[in-house]
Amino acid sequence: MSFVEYSEFIQEGDVAIIFLGHDSMMPVKVQQGAQTQTRYGVVRHSKDLIGQRFGTKVTCSKGGWVYVLHPTPELWTLILPHRTQILYTTDIANITMMLELKPGSVVCESGTGSGSLSHAILRTIAPTGHLHTVEFHQQRAEKAAEEFREHRVGHLVTVRNQDVCKEGFGVTGVADAVFLDIPSPWEAIRHAKNGMKRQGGRVCSFSPCIEQVQKTCEALADEGFEEISTLEVLLRVHDVRSITLPLPDFGSDRPLETPTDTPVPSNASVLCKTTTPPRDMAGHTGYLTFATKPSV
Repeated sequence: MSFVEYSEFIQEGDVAIIFLGHDSMMPVKVQQGAQTQTRYGVVRHSKDLIGQRFGTKVTCSKGGWVYVLHPTPELWTLILPHRTQILYTTDIANITMMLELKPGSVVCESGTGSGSLSHAILRTIAPTGHLHTVEFHQQRAEKAAEEFREHRVGHLVTVRNQDVCKEGFGVTGVADAVFLDIPSPWEAIRHAKNGMKRQGGRVCSFSPCIEQVQKTCEALADEGFEEISTLEVLLRVHDVRSITLPLPDFGSDRPLETPTDTPVPSNASVLCKTTTPPRDMAGHTGYLTFATKPSV
C-alpha cells in the first residue's frame, strides 16, 4: 500500500480506511491479531482485512458492516490527526493546478503542518519528483516524517526542522515551485527565490488575513516576481433532489373539428430532478497568492 501507488490486496502494515459513512471514517494500521472497534462491532484485522481486496464490504461482530478503502490524499485530508489547521481539497486542487505541478516536479514547502497538502503534492509529482518540506516545530516535523515513511512515500520527501524565514529550505536552485503557509510569508520570499531553478517557476502563499497578502505581494514585487495575483476559493455545493410538479393542461393543439385528445387528469404530475442552493456554506478559509519567477 502506498499513497501514490494503488494496491489491490490489503497486507499487514498497510494503512487502510474504515468507512462507516460519508461523515464517519477512521484510519487503521493493519496488524496481525489486532482489532478495531466501531459502532457496528469489531473488525478483526487477521480475518477481515489481511488478504482482502481494498473496497471490500466487511461484516462486523454486531452484524453491521463497513467498507475498507484504499487511502488517498483526499480521504487522508478528511481523517488525518490535526496538529495544525489544514488545507482542504478545494484549495489544494487550485494550488496543485496553479503551481503547474506534474510527475517529476521538485517542490519546496513550508510549513509541513499536518501534511494535508504534502500528501496531495507527493501524489502529483510521483514517481520521479521530490518534495522538500520545512517545519519549524520539532515534534510536528518528526511526526510528519514518521507518517511519510508509514505511508511509503518517504523516498519522495525530505523533511527539515528549521526556520524557513532565517535558514531557507536547505536547497538552492532546484525547485520548480514553492508553497508557503506560514505567519509571515513575506520574510521567506527571498529564500523561495533562491530555492527555485534559474529558468523560473511558480510560487504560492496561503494567508488568512488580507494584511499578510499585502506584505507578501510587496515582497514578491521587490524580488522581481511577475504575474502576481490573489484569489479566494469559496465552495458552494448544491443539493440534488427529486420533486413532483403538477402537469399543466394547455389544451389540445389539434384543430377544433377533431376533439379526440384524451384530457389530462386534473391531478396529473411529473417527477423531476432539481438542485437547491445550500442554506449554509463554508465561508472564508484564506487567500491564495500566486506569482511567477522569470527566467534568468
